[in-house]
Amino acid sequence: MAKAGNTERLDTIVVERGLFTTKESARTAIMEGLVLVDGKPVTKPGHAVKTQAKVELSPSYQPPKYVSRGGLKLEKALAEFQISLTGRVCLDIGASTGGFTDCMLKHGAGRVYAVDVGYGQLDWTLRNDERVKVLERVNARNLTASILYGETETDARADFASMDVSFISAFKVLPSVLQAMDERKSELVILVKPQFEAGRQFVGHGGVVRDPAVHLDVLNMANTKSGELGLHTQSVSYSPIKGPKGNIEFLLHLSREKSSAQADLALLVEKAHRELAAHKEAEE
Repeated sequence: MAKAGNTERLDTIVVERGLFTTKESARTAIMEGLVLVDGKPVTKPGHAVKTQAKVELSPSYQPPKYVSRGGLKLEKALAEFQISLTGRVCLDIGASTGGFTDCMLKHGAGRVYAVDVGYGQLDWTLRNDERVKVLERVNARNLTASILYGETETDARADFASMDVSFISAFKVLPSVLQAMDERKSELVILVKPQFEAGRQFVGHGGVVRDPAVHLDVLNMANTKSGELGLHTQSVSYSPIKGPKGNIEFLLHLSREKSSAQADLALLVEKAHRELAAHKEAEE
């Protein structure tokens, strides 16, 4: 803890003082102007604040719907793609804080396997929920059914999975995820992140992909690679919020069922750019 008279990042202070349990939730509230320093809103999470300053929540603050804003991404997918999770066994690949896991549970999932290569990130309320099995320090690229369900596989396999992975193409992880699911009923929602799917030459300053043509190429590639794995694109949309640094992300609904749906990807990309143009960028 910093001594009186020193300064500390605002997002660090609000977590230390118990106003938020995670820095991600703290940053979201700060950027929305919901954290007051000496009575005035400060909207930069990294703003240096004197440790003796009065820091409080705005009277207009409302607790977030999910443990992280990632839950809003899956929520849109479930609603728009008309996916029911009631009683289903689900995988959350790249669980992190647990926004997707939380969303799954709030939409009736019977069991969620929260998988992440990191450690200690999952929100404590989810960590202590008996419906959640936490698998940390697990590289999903090496995922197997025995890692998830044990050697005897006494539990039912997952028939729904969400994927939110970073610093690797989701389609390098997808094969191992599929072999660990119920082969007959596999259904997935993949968060497609162009910054990790496009070639490095297409990623701009700060790790942001801004070119609509690159987004379109990434979505076409996603369709092709999914098809090579025996999956069919049921629908495509875009995330309602931008990712870190301001990247536009896309939601891809896949399953084993054949589909005649033909999404107008060019129109989708155009709409995503138009509607998210004014969305302020999140700070990493």
